[in-house]
Amino acid sequence: MTVSYTLEVADARFGGFSKLLFRWRGSIYRLLYKDFLAFCGVYLFFSLFYRFLLTSKQQDLFERISLYCDQFTNTSFIPVLFVLGFYVSLAFNRWWGQYSSFPLPDNLMMVVSGNVHGADERGRLLRRTLMRYANLSSVLILRSISTRVHKRFPTLEHVVEAGFMTTDEQKNFESLHSDFNKYWMPLTWFSNLASRAREEGRVRDDIALRLLMDELNKYRGKCSLLFHYDWISIPLVYTQVVTLAVYSFFAFCVIGRQFLNPEKGYKDHKLDMYVPVFTLLQFFFYAGWLKVGEQIINPFGEDDDDFETNQLIDRNIQVSMLAVDDMYQNLAPIVKDKHWAQRHFSIPYTLSTAAETLKPPFKGSTFDMRMSAEDLEMHQPADASSGQKQYLPLKGSLGEGLDSLLQRGKGILRGGSLPSLVDVSSQPNEEDDADASPEGDINTINHKKQENVLIKVAVERNL
Repeated sequence: MTVSYTLEVADARFGGFSKLLFRWRGSIYRLLYKDFLAFCGVYLFFSLFYRFLLTSKQQDLFERISLYCDQFTNTSFIPVLFVLGFYVSLAFNRWWGQYSSFPLPDNLMMVVSGNVHGADERGRLLRRTLMRYANLSSVLILRSISTRVHKRFPTLEHVVEAGFMTTDEQKNFESLHSDFNKYWMPLTWFSNLASRAREEGRVRDDIALRLLMDELNKYRGKCSLLFHYDWISIPLVYTQVVTLAVYSFFAFCVIGRQFLNPEKGYKDHKLDMYVPVFTLLQFFFYAGWLKVGEQIINPFGEDDDDFETNQLIDRNIQVSMLAVDDMYQNLAPIVKDKHWAQRHFSIPYTLSTAAETLKPPFKGSTFDMRMSAEDLEMHQPADASSGQKQYLPLKGSLGEGLDSLLQRGKGILRGGSLPSLVDVSSQPNEEDDADASPEGDINTINHKKQENVLIKVAVERNL
């Protein structure tokens, strides 16, 4: 059964992952302990053999062999990390691809429920039969690739007994001779039955029939992909290379990592600790990494973390029949919702989540960005034919213009509309137009004086 620990790591806290280290089912300890004990036993044998069964001359020869093996285990002559890391990454991508390819009838059952009409017995029979054919196809393909499902349905008689297939359908299935897997036959029945429903008017138009066929092809594609994942494995040569690299590395470690007599002054052999702690950790990590790849390369077995294919079959047939039968046109009375008369309303919180209401809603990373008054000034591009520079004067006096600009800038940052600043440059001054009189000369002189302190925005012609 799949080991789930999602709830235990929902919140990051002190010792969160550490609690998972004490689990046994689905753990690396359960997967590796036999190999680990075997490695410790072999290492102990050579250690006792070197210490108590060899003569001094034989010990000298063993020590030279040990030093020779050790120089290779401490270098990159055996690229364990490279081949092992790439292999596990490839196996993980394959594992996720197989999970994503599992045929789920959810989309198909929604289309069948919404487009195969009829509340009578004939309409009900059509909808249930269509979904039974879809589920039968997934059972047939899973019998071919999953040991759990094959043990549950070892023969077609067991499939008939479970209700996925009738006796007549079994005879029809067995009468068609083919040298290849026939998991696709129930989907062909589905297609033919959908066409018959269209002829009977149960499927009301060709668009609905096309939608049924599209969802059926997606479902069939996933069944086919699972079959090909089972057929085409990771190349055997790569699996052999990785396995040989790991086990040969630790075969040399059994001799090369022995603690030698410190009195003889060998380099890096100044202590006799008897137990090679770091070598054992290295074996635990590398061999454990290899075991992970071995487990996930085929998730349709009976390991602790393999896919729960039998439970998925039970779930699929149940929900698909509920969707097309019990739920067909089974609607509650349509009434006005609770907030019908309220334009603005809020959804209540529990006491444990009330603190979340104090947090302002996120409106975008630039919503609270501050800008200077100069950045808020608008400018109008020059006329394409003139090629002249334009200067945008501020309304009124310089102080009033800057104050007005700052106020408008604050309005923009508070959610105001940016075009409210357009009148700085593009809107004419109605007061100046109304005051076109002999006094206009005086206003013109004052205006020219203000031009000395205006912010000049030059817009060159862009070609």
